Amino acid sequence: MRRRTLLVGAIFVAVFGVLAVTSLVLEQTVAAQNGGGTVRAPRFEVDPLWPKPLPNHWILGSAIGVWVDERDHVWIIHRSSATLDNNEKGVELKTAECCAGAPPVLEFDPAGNLVQSWGGPGQGYEWPQSNHGIFLDHKGNVWIGGNGAGDSHILKFTRTGKFIAQYGKAGVHKGPTNAEGLSTYAGDSNDQQNFGRVAKIFVDPRDNEAYIADGYMNKRVAVLDGDTGRMKRYWGAFGNKPDDRNAGPYNPDGPSPQQFRNPVHCADVSNDGFVYVCDRANDRLQVFRKDGTFVKEGFIAKRTLASGSVWDIAFSRDPEQRYLFVADGMNSKVHVVLRDTLEEVASFGDGGRQPGQFYGVHSIAIDSKGNLYTTETWEGKRLQKFVYRGIGTVPRQSQGVVWPRT
Repeated sequence: MRRRTLLVGAIFVAVFGVLAVTSLVLEQTVAAQNGGGTVRAPRFEVDPLWPKPLPNHWILGSAIGVWVDERDHVWIIHRSSATLDNNEKGVELKTAECCAGAPPVLEFDPAGNLVQSWGGPGQGYEWPQSNHGIFLDHKGNVWIGGNGAGDSHILKFTRTGKFIAQYGKAGVHKGPTNAEGLSTYAGDSNDQQNFGRVAKIFVDPRDNEAYIADGYMNKRVAVLDGDTGRMKRYWGAFGNKPDDRNAGPYNPDGPSPQQFRNPVHCADVSNDGFVYVCDRANDRLQVFRKDGTFVKEGFIAKRTLASGSVWDIAFSRDPEQRYLFVADGMNSKVHVVLRDTLEEVASFGDGGRQPGQFYGVHSIAIDSKGNLYTTETWEGKRLQKFVYRGIGTVPRQSQGVVWPRT
């Protein structure tokens, strides 16, 4: 019996040894495929069971905003039925038992349960033609932008969807009528009353100022009083006065563009008071002081064309916010970037529709535990959670799909 026990133990040791060697070989293979080497960086695993299924046969349309509030509740905004095919909304068309577009604003608790849902249009305000971006401020207000042709305004609501304020008016900056008889629109990045297709809002609690990524038509960062919506200042790339002229196609081998390209997709403020601006189609982050003074810039996946690589950012939860997590919809990944140097050290994700893969990863947010949440636009149409597993050794550059380890 003792001999058998020793034999079984030896077999288990041998099996675990083989598994360890196999795991090491696989890690070395991945590292070799990514140019060799490993790096210490934040590690994540996708949670394939989060969030829980929606009620009422609801499904998401193009999901274009996410934020996490002080309770670690996850808020998203999506475009619902406007971005669903007819065969995806049989309930609405009375052609099938499934499905229907969920209301535009959804709130989930940390366990992935739907807490509440709401959205416009409604009385007393102009709901965006194409909503875009959501933010929960320190006073519990919900801010929403829009990137439709006539979306030159911002909306503010209570947590439960009660309308508070509208800043700017819809439908301004109309140009001449085109061949189809429709009004065209032109940006005016020096308008201090209205906006130009806002991508995202970030409210800094220290100064109660709202930083507006303005946006898909304008080419600026605008800063508002968080209570009144009065515009206090604005700037373009390098802190210059914004210029709305068409800069032409992006050239990754050319000099650094002197103006933002559309869209200016985020303008988030770090704990130490720097403003990080997503210049999406220029594949770059530009960093400013709060007064608009330019500090530095860095490029991410610089040779990316079309819709660009720098879509949204989230700061790591350590006090120094050492890392930036950059959502990249064109390359279907999240880049892990050192905030002080703007150097990419790792990335995760790949194109596809399975958990941990992306199709148009658009927005990114982080909770108090360091878990990341992403939403996907285009045909991605979903919300995903990536569980933080601490700082560890990962392959340099791409980690691929971060599937849970057994």
